[in-house]
Formats: sequence, structure tokens, C-alpha cells
Amino acid sequence: MERQEVEIALQEIRAALDAGNWDRAAALIEALKPADQAELFDDLPLEEQDHLLPQLELEDSADILEKLEEEKAAEVAARLSNAELSSILSEMEPDEAADLLGDLTPARAAQALASLDEADEIRPFLAYPDESAGGLMTAAEVLLHQEMLAEDAIAHLRAVEPDAETVYYLFVVDRTKRLVGVISLRELVVASPGMPVREIMDHDVISVQAHDDQEVAARLMARYDLIALPVVDARDHMLGVITHDDLVEVLEEEATEDIFRLGGVPEEHPADIPLPAALRTRLPWLVLNLVTAMASAMVLSLFEGTIARVAVLAAFFPIVAGVSGSAGTQTLTVTVRGLALGDLSPDEGWRTLGREVLIGVANGVAVGFLIAMIALAWRGSPMLGVVVGAATLLNLIAAGVAGALVPIGLQTLEIDPALASPILVTTITDTFGYFIYLGLATLVIGVLV
Repeated sequence: MERQEVEIALQEIRAALDAGNWDRAAALIEALKPADQAELFDDLPLEEQDHLLPQLELEDSADILEKLEEEKAAEVAARLSNAELSSILSEMEPDEAADLLGDLTPARAAQALASLDEADEIRPFLAYPDESAGGLMTAAEVLLHQEMLAEDAIAHLRAVEPDAETVYYLFVVDRTKRLVGVISLRELVVASPGMPVREIMDHDVISVQAHDDQEVAARLMARYDLIALPVVDARDHMLGVITHDDLVEVLEEEATEDIFRLGGVPEEHPADIPLPAALRTRLPWLVLNLVTAMASAMVLSLFEGTIARVAVLAAFFPIVAGVSGSAGTQTLTVTVRGLALGDLSPDEGWRTLGREVLIGVANGVAVGFLIAMIALAWRGSPMLGVVVGAATLLNLIAAGVAGALVPIGLQTLEIDPALASPILVTTITDTFGYFIYLGLATLVIGVLV
């Protein structure tokens, strides 16, 4: 729904709630698609949420909790009675129910789990962290045995009646439930009825282990254009399946996480986070930035005499620092993203460094020449133009080196490069830029004065 349509629907629901017509409000929500249901439900006051949710069909209540953000879904679930929560969990897919239980307190989760008849189906999913492949997987509704005939496999499909999104690929196991092959639904349908599945299936199956990070699973699915990815244990026993809709969520989460970390915010937070929590997240990094910025201040203090004698040098500080800082950010962004996507490994550091040095030289020559011409035209001093242009050239090279080496070095040390690199690269480019600029000016100060 468009935002305008959402607002209209929300107004109708609020009108029904104001009139005390809970049945009308429930009917309006139930007529919507799950994503729209969750958006409208989230816009309601907490008291109305708590009163309305039990009025909905269990399937709709389950859809709303599945589509809400994890934190908000957990808050809603925590306010439900144990009977209400257990009824809704029973309507959810085992993996979705496990995700919700994992966000509750251990005591509340154990209480709700004890009331569920399907507890044994949910417990295996609770064994894996949320951001692992195991935490992302859903149950494999259909598993074929390699000794089945094609006609038996089709009959099995009819009996199970799986969801549409899970049958594009059919995974094949042996008697110990070890993953041995994969077959597409089309291949199965067009095969001779008496042909064994083992003769139709593809033996080269791409899979991921349950404890691998969800980003590993996302990369595999994107690289090989997979609609579904099987999840196995260390002995290749089939545990579950990651479907394509889960991939979209993972890519969004990982991209958002990288953006936040590049900005010096280590955790993702909604816009309405309480002020104290936002300060606890951001203030330590600003303090660290202040400490590293002292390095630039110390360099400037070393050249106080030069600045005092040639005050015009101060006019070009923002140019030297700003241009090199932008170049460092460009290199840093490309390098961090390459590391995050697996397109770049620490072993390729020297190749990446050489490429960034060449880019720095090319950019430095072009930008340095322009800045030198600006300085000459503005101040009428050829030597000042040479100093500013040369400093810019050298600092752009340094920015390329820092933007490449810092994140690769941090990755090698198993430190998140997206989180720590921006402060370090900024410190290096500013400090090195001021040192080169003022150092060159000091060497030729007799001509500048």
C-alpha cells in the first residue's frame, strides 16, 4: 500500500476503535496484507494494540508479529498472557516462533515453550544464534530419498502439500538424512515415472553449515543465483533451508549495519531511540575521535612559527585536509565494501594498495594542479601554488594508501574494519596532510615571505 492509503486505512481503524467497535477494527486489519497489517498495527497506541491483537484471527496475529521489527514484536509478545502468546506461536512457522522466543527473556520463553504442543519442532531452531545460517533457516517441508522413484516423489509432494516458496528445489537425502543431491521440480515432473531420484538429481549440492554467519549464506545465494540454500551440520546432515525471501532481509540488514558502522555507530537503532541510549552508542566514538584529532593539533603546534610568518597558509588548511579526506573516504568505502562482500581478501592487499597508489597519483596530479592555479591566481605567489599543489598531490597518495591498508590490516587482526577504519583514516589523512603542507612551506619559507 502507498503511504496515503495506509493513512486512510489507519483513520478508518481509529474511527472504529474510538467508537468501541473492535470487531470492525479487527475486520479492517484482517482485510489487509501481512506487511500492511504490521505497519498499521505498529502505528496504534500500546493500549489499543494489546486490546486489538486478541480480537484478530490467530493467523493474522501471527503474521503481524512475524512482520514487525524484532524488538517491537518482542515488546508486544511480552505484554501478552501466556495463553495468548502460546496460541499465536502455534500458528507461526517453527523458525519464526523460535526467532520471537529468542528475543524474550529466558524465563518467559521457557514458559511459553512449555505450553506448546509443537515445542519439539521449535527447539532445534533455538540452538543457533539469530545471525547464523541456522538461525535464518526454516524447516525443510519436503525431503526426497534417493531410492524413491519419480512417481513416488510426486505422490509424496501431493501428500505433504508444501508452501509454494519451498518447492522450487527438492533436496535429496540418504537413509541417515545426509544431503546427497538436489532436483528441480521441473526435472522431477518431466522425468519418467519409474526413474529413481538418484539418477535425476544433481550430486553437486551447494550448502552452508548451520553455524556459519548469515552473510556467508547470503553471498552463496547471490553468487550462484539460488532460490533456496540447504543448511547442514558438520556431517552434512540436512537441518533446514534458507529461502530467497530471507536473503533479501539479510542483505538489507548487512548493508544497514555497514552504513551505521562507517558512520561510527556500532549498532542499528531506530530514529526514536531514547536519548540516553543514543548517547551511550555515539559519545564514546566521538571522544575517541577527539583523542585522535589531537595528533593533528600537535602537528600544527610544531609549525606555529611558520604559520605566524606566513599567515596565508592557514587559508588553505581546509582545502588540503578536505580533498584528502574525501579521497580517503572514497578508497575506504570501496575497500570495506569489497571485504564485506568477499570480493576482496587481505591476501590481495598489495594489489589493492598498488591500484590505490596509482589512483592517488592521477587524482593528485589533476587536483594538485588545479589547486596550485587557484593559489597562484588568488594570492599571486607561484611558490605558494607549488607548495599547496605538491602537498595535495602527496596527501592524496597517502589517503589512498591509508584507505586501503587500514581496513585490510584491521580485517587481518579480526577487527571490524567498518567500525574502526573511519576514525583512523581521518586521523592519518589530516595529520599527514598538515605535516606535508607545513613541512614544505617551512623548507621554502624564505621565498614565501
